[in-house]
Amino acid sequence: MNDFNTQLRNEFEKARQARVNKNEGQARVCARRAAGIAIRENLTRKGIQVPSMSAYDLLNLLQENTNLPPNMQLIASHLTVRVTEEFELPFDADLVAEARILCDWLLNE
Repeated sequence: MNDFNTQLRNEFEKARQARVNKNEGQARVCARRAAGIAIRENLTRKGIQVPSMSAYDLLNLLQENTNLPPNMQLIASHLTVRVTEEFELPFDADLVAEARILCDWLLNE
């Protein structure tokens, strides 16, 4: 059964593997996809029909939620920030760790 927990574990495992391979860009993509999985599950639990959207679009949708705590708002915004021309984040953050925090919060809300 390929439930959301399995999907989440897979994304975080792919993120870990990407880091082992020194591919931080791929780790960020996996972190974003994991967040998207958790957002979709959170909305589904609330009875909200979720259109087929990318993780990026779901993160933007989440940021529009006025009930989102400020720390979760910050994480969601971090996960949608574009990298610089050097493929670096314009701030210092571990997006994989932040995505885990956001996923935990969304799935326990």
